[in-house]
Amino acid sequence: MRISVRCNYRSKMADLLGSILNSMEKPPTVGDQESRRKAREQAARLKKMEEMEKRKKAEFRKKMEKEVSDFIQDSSQQKRKYNPMGKIERSILHDVAEVAGLTSFSFGEDEESRYVMLFKKEFAPSDEELEAYRKGEKWDPKVAEQRRRLKEQAALEEAASAEAEEAQACPNSNYRDKYSHLIGTSAAKDAAHTLEANRTYGCVPVANKRDTRSIEEAMNAIRAKKRQKREDDSGPQSSGGGSS
Repeated sequence: MRISVRCNYRSKMADLLGSILNSMEKPPTVGDQESRRKAREQAARLKKMEEMEKRKKAEFRKKMEKEVSDFIQDSSQQKRKYNPMGKIERSILHDVAEVAGLTSFSFGEDEESRYVMLFKKEFAPSDEELEAYRKGEKWDPKVAEQRRRLKEQAALEEAASAEAEEAQACPNSNYRDKYSHLIGTSAAKDAAHTLEANRTYGCVPVANKRDTRSIEEAMNAIRAKKRQKREDDSGPQSSGGGSS
């Protein structure tokens, strides 16, 4: 009887121990240990790179602050051009310049050739100067002034040429004054009807003129009218004299 009880007790203890062992976490395999080790190493490298990048940015900013300060104190410099640099470095330089009260611009077509220029506030660049830098040209104030004067001269010449063409297309001649010594003021007024310009629409076409005769024909007609008038006036006088 005692032997049977002991066997049952041992069997129960073995089952309890087995259940405990089964509930415990299994030890990691060799593959899991390697993966965890690589993950820890990668995280450590990433953290080290971030700290290094942060340290480089701080060093670069400190260097730019020193150069910008020297540039402000140098009264002989109005602007300063930097060598091409990366986007992060340009951003830091722009921020330093803004804090220092300077004007800054980036120029260059592609990312590899982009560079920064600093300008003191009292020597801020004009639109023409900025356009030259954007085109990759060298800015020369003397050359720019010559170009400006040439443009102004060309504009004046173009305006004068337009006025001359307009005056030639519609002459402003006063034929009444021109021929008044030949045919009188009133006769010249009648003759000038054929040549008077319409001020609203410019020169009147030949088809719209009141009289298409030439000046000579008009003058001859006026002289004939004068002679006829003199003859009419002298007719009654001569007839009256004969009766007396």
